[in-house]
Amino acid sequence: MGRNVFPVVFDGHNDVLLRLGAEDGGGPAAFFEQGEKGHLDLPRAREGGFGGGIFAVWIPSPKTSERTPRGLPPALDAAYALRYALAAVAMLFRIEDRSDGKFRVVRTAAEIEGCLDEEVMPAVLHFEGADAIDTNLDALHVLHRAGLRSLGLVWGRPNAFAEGVAVHFRRSPDTGPGLTEAGRRLVRACNDLGIVIDVSHLNERGFWDVAALTDAPLVASHSNAYALCPSTRNLTDPQLDAIAASNGMVGLNFAVNFLREDATRDADTPLDVMVRHIDYLVGRVGVDGVGFGSDFDGVLISHEIGDVTGLPRLMSALADRGYDDEALRKLAHENWIRVLRKTWGA
Repeated sequence: MGRNVFPVVFDGHNDVLLRLGAEDGGGPAAFFEQGEKGHLDLPRAREGGFGGGIFAVWIPSPKTSERTPRGLPPALDAAYALRYALAAVAMLFRIEDRSDGKFRVVRTAAEIEGCLDEEVMPAVLHFEGADAIDTNLDALHVLHRAGLRSLGLVWGRPNAFAEGVAVHFRRSPDTGPGLTEAGRRLVRACNDLGIVIDVSHLNERGFWDVAALTDAPLVASHSNAYALCPSTRNLTDPQLDAIAASNGMVGLNFAVNFLREDATRDADTPLDVMVRHIDYLVGRVGVDGVGFGSDFDGVLISHEIGDVTGLPRLMSALADRGYDDEALRKLAHENWIRVLRKTWGA
């Protein structure tokens, strides 16, 4: 796609809907304009070889100083969460409507492949946290009909299903309780419907509960290696081994504070730090289980990437490290397509 000479990238996580929906975000029209705000829009995506990806609906917490005993933001009001989530879903479909066929909300792996071949951007609807879903799971079934194909049970706060991991440095990710009974029902329902269960943001007990329940590949859409950056948001070696055993998937998070050994928010972070995480993840999970989960428009990333137009620099660094054309295709998009096909069944 565009001038990029590397394989087209299908990325496992972005927050562009959050940026576009902000008061000064510009709405759906801004996605089609080459901008300087944020990381991702259609013109810059074409320049950087970003073919498509998983588009997250993330619900911000209302401004409050309250915290749970473990330091997390409090659970969201259900009506607020559903109202905000539906507005974000509507934003995604409005982008599709305005795209003149250049952007498509997809529901099958075959659709992703077809879009990438046709230079149409495929978008998978994802919820980053099940805060908008009721415990009867009525909303889950309605949203699935609307196109929901990927779900993170939590973000960094509790809800009716589980508790997000509290972000700490040099501490265990075992920061709270595992899944509730409603959470267990949600996992089984996602399996039945063919919805990806994303374990990024789950605390360690929640991760192991999902691993014991699910019959689908384990997916961490935007997480890194705890061994290289001991943040609780990253994955320990036993977690990576479980993902490998399930033939699952890890997407490299571009957030500098989840990449650096010191976990600082420093944009002067070299590409080599990202490549070392890829090397480690490939060594632990295998080259068939690693890809990108950039978190574009949601995090601070390296100046050496800058925005989506910097993806070829990362691909070039991986090629220089010795990843051949086949490995680069797997990292760029083939692994995501494999895991999504396995989970969705088509």
